Amino acid sequence: MADKIRYETEKKRLTEKLNKPPIEFVQAFMGDKAWRRLSRFEEMLRERYELSREMKFPFGNADGWGFRYVHNKSLLLYVFFEEGGFCCTISINDAGAPKVEAMLRDLRPEIQKIWTNRYACGADGGWINHSVENDDVLPDLVRLVGAKVKPKK
Repeated sequence: MADKIRYETEKKRLTEKLNKPPIEFVQAFMGDKAWRRLSRFEEMLRERYELSREMKFPFGNADGWGFRYVHNKSLLLYVFFEEGGFCCTISINDAGAPKVEAMLRDLRPEIQKIWTNRYACGADGGWINHSVENDDVLPDLVRLVGAKVKPKK
């Protein structure tokens, strides 16, 4: 695995911690195209999980506001709002890492690259961050979530 690499974003995020943005503002900030993409992604997750979503400011100003997605009490991922898009942040622990390795060859090259360059956590696991710019990558992101938390179906 590569050395710990921090995800650096050049995209603007909602980083004003004291002012929780209303959904309408988030939607306008992301743009209609990205908001629809996020809705499709949520629907794909709902097909597999008892999904709940909460707006959070979990880590700090570099990440800003986003949605925290949970299945029952298990964290699935965070989605951080970006101007014109969104970024998925998924933590995969050491138990989930072999599952990712087993499916890696079937994932898109950009997803393979972010896994290889993940920010290490534990012996084999790590954090992955991906700014979603098209629908093609959504199924791979859902599969990565499945390596973390077993789907209900």
